[in-house]
Amino acid sequence: MRLVVNGKPHSFHGSPAKRLSDVLRDDCGLTGTKVGCNAGDCGACTVMLDGKQVCACLTPVAQAAGKSIATVEGLKAHGAQSRLQRAFLKHGAAQCGICTPGMLMAATDLLAEVSKPSEQQVTDAIGGVLCRCTGYRKIVEAVLDASRTPELPEMPALGQAMGARALKVDGVAKVEGTEKYGADYIPQDALWLRTIRSPHARATFTLGDFSGVIRKYGLERVFTAGDVPRNGFAIFETKDQPVLADGLVRYKGEAVVALVGSREAVEAVRPEDLPIAYVPEEPVAGVIMAAAKGAKLVQVDKPENVLIRGNVTKGDVAKGFAEAAATAEGLFQTSFVEHAYIEPEAGWAIRIGDRIEIHASTQAPYMDRDEVAGVMQLPPDRVRIVPTACGGGFGGKLDVSVQPLIALAAWNLGKPVACVYTRPESMASSTKRHPARITAKFGATKDGKLVAVETHADFDTGAYASWGPTVANRVPVHASGPYHVPHVKNRSCALFTNAPPSGAFRGFGVPQAAIAHETLMDDLAAKLGLDRLEMRYINAIRAGDLTATGQKLEHSAGLAECIAALRPQWQAMAAEVEAFNGRRKHLRRGIGIGCMWYGLGNTSISNPSTMRVALRADGRVFFYNGAVDIGQGSNTIFVQIVADALGVTMDRIDYVMGDTDRTLDAGKTSASRQTFVSGKATQLAAQDLRSQVLRLANAGENAVLKLDGPVLTVEDGGTVRRIDLATLPRLNDDADVLLGEGRFDPPTTMLDADGQGVPYATYGFAAQMALVEVDVELGTVKVKKIIAAHDVGKAVNPTQVEGQIHGGIAQGLGLALMEEYLPGRTENLHDYLVPTAGDVPEIDVIMIEDAEPLGPFGAKGVGEPGLVPTAPAILGAIRHATGVRVTSVPVLPHRLHAALKELPAAAE
Repeated sequence: MRLVVNGKPHSFHGSPAKRLSDVLRDDCGLTGTKVGCNAGDCGACTVMLDGKQVCACLTPVAQAAGKSIATVEGLKAHGAQSRLQRAFLKHGAAQCGICTPGMLMAATDLLAEVSKPSEQQVTDAIGGVLCRCTGYRKIVEAVLDASRTPELPEMPALGQAMGARALKVDGVAKVEGTEKYGADYIPQDALWLRTIRSPHARATFTLGDFSGVIRKYGLERVFTAGDVPRNGFAIFETKDQPVLADGLVRYKGEAVVALVGSREAVEAVRPEDLPIAYVPEEPVAGVIMAAAKGAKLVQVDKPENVLIRGNVTKGDVAKGFAEAAATAEGLFQTSFVEHAYIEPEAGWAIRIGDRIEIHASTQAPYMDRDEVAGVMQLPPDRVRIVPTACGGGFGGKLDVSVQPLIALAAWNLGKPVACVYTRPESMASSTKRHPARITAKFGATKDGKLVAVETHADFDTGAYASWGPTVANRVPVHASGPYHVPHVKNRSCALFTNAPPSGAFRGFGVPQAAIAHETLMDDLAAKLGLDRLEMRYINAIRAGDLTATGQKLEHSAGLAECIAALRPQWQAMAAEVEAFNGRRKHLRRGIGIGCMWYGLGNTSISNPSTMRVALRADGRVFFYNGAVDIGQGSNTIFVQIVADALGVTMDRIDYVMGDTDRTLDAGKTSASRQTFVSGKATQLAAQDLRSQVLRLANAGENAVLKLDGPVLTVEDGGTVRRIDLATLPRLNDDADVLLGEGRFDPPTTMLDADGQGVPYATYGFAAQMALVEVDVELGTVKVKKIIAAHDVGKAVNPTQVEGQIHGGIAQGLGLALMEEYLPGRTENLHDYLVPTAGDVPEIDVIMIEDAEPLGPFGAKGVGEPGLVPTAPAILGAIRHATGVRVTSVPVLPHRLHAALKELPAAAE
């Protein structure tokens, strides 16, 4: 059949039922159209069909025959970006970029009908496309701006990159649909791998003879546990998770065997044809069951189902509570939460001689390299990881997924092997946010000063360790909140269950702990007759104070300034809420406040990053960046740092990201560490290169560098020195002639038996307030506004800082109100709800710049802080509106409705 795509004719030969999305990607080579779910839930595949947006994954190609199809690649007119694409660049509306093509096409549909739309029209138009990164606000701003002719900001002038709203260095590829993700450039001759996963949460199983299946479907091979050289991987030293299960499955979705063949062959295999015989057993479900006396063991060598315990003790809590004029306590519970990144796990591997090369979506290329090397029993230098663009991660792409499977298959078969997870497979098998069960007690004096805190948190770590140790160790440090407390006793325990492994998810347990400590701060304020905001201001930890681990905060502790920045709007909004509630019966409004702190980087262990910056013979600056940008914008801010530290403009700088053959280890992209840690290493590398240039030119520190092709001019006062870089000796095959290197490892110490020490070199701080509207008849909650004040040290790129905070707030809203992963039941983006454009309210961001001397030009991380205080602020606002003290999330309408019915009549 004949198709017309972006004004050009295409011929397609194949099944008329083939998805249009697959035809565009596989047959037309237009991979700008993304596939996130194949169910019409995420909208990433949105294209225009005869001028109207459709989900290409739900459209049979036969329905497009003879019609005009427009994809993101067709938005450019005569080589220039459309106004809409320019607006997306200007406003930072593309973060990871995986949803960007779908968003652009949905907005194009709107703008073709309405030249100057309202905000509500924009929200409605993009409502069918999910974004997990941006929080939608930047996207809405961009679409509104596109009705004009957006003016892009100019390239920052020399020495002015830091603090500039510079455009993303990878933004053009994202808005033009040319960015390549894990599923986008699989070799045409690649075999495909499909993992067969357990339908049971706990079972033993036996495998029969697969030769009949191989013949019937024309498979190349079936891999089982016996084919894996070392059948175990994990983040930490105990490699407890098998690549392929060996006679025992511990959660529904665990990998059992891997089928390899043509894509058509592996997709055709029916599970009932496979010789796998399961004997199901009763699973261990939840931490109460896991901790019960005589409970079944999930892993036989882990007594009492305990993975690890955490502890922070300071002072004497009994003495502290004896001094308290008021105490508050409670039990708080949170659920599994799914990352729901729009790009499912994907990648491909190829054997090249005695090396294996893996191209995959990841947050941690060097960790991937080491895990694959361990599984394959190869030296690490024989494994190469080439990160693709990452379509969202949030911690979920720290653990390996496809990497060891495709490595195993490609190594043994000598052909490239690809694997792309389906959405249900991704959601069944990937890690989740740890469910928590937290008991906590806070005590304060009559003037509101906290004197004692005692908490215990049990975390469901699922079937395998993953990041459970990190959560169990981080939470006791943070559980008393961002407050100065003389007496602290915080405990934690990570417990194994027969659930999907719980891993890293934007906060490592701190969001769960924040729900507890902020609820109790509201309790104490009520008991002592204090304003909730002022209660927090009184107790805000400040420079010079000691933390729960006995660490003295020397500098950059801007929480008090964040709270103070909210005070005028807090007071004004309180009056507005009171007036609103006096006029309404069924709708009630309330305001809430949440505060947070977050230690940047690993807890009490070495956390280094090494970066390199080079001058090349052609006069270009080249940045060897080992840190993966998963949408948070590190590629851009690192280039800004290089520019000002070296003394050149951003347009002179090229870079490579994450390739383990071309970069040095910059650590994982998690724990809000890259700006602070890798950013500092970047600054040091650029400064090292600058020092080499100045020595070569015999120039002083204030010299000005200028690059004109291969000629480097160094002006120092009245002296001008010109260096022809092309004449200098080349250091390597990349034509580098000068190479600077920087390494930074934040100064921390190990915690002692009482959890005392310096777990983090610095902390992020924030205070957020929420305005909500509750329909007391239906139990529904609408968040109307969030005001977020964040101590960011120094905003390297304010547009990107705002975008990170917006995205964190959207995920915090989901945690509070709608997101609840139920293993075996919510394994798609229809049953598992994430916020849409219509759910995210107006957001005001206030940036507090309390410079961190250790950070690059004073900067700190903001990736996780944006999420942590949002849910507590929303819960406090619900309580203010209704009187319901929420202790379990998400606050689904039926749960809030039931709680409202239980309130005394006076409270109603």
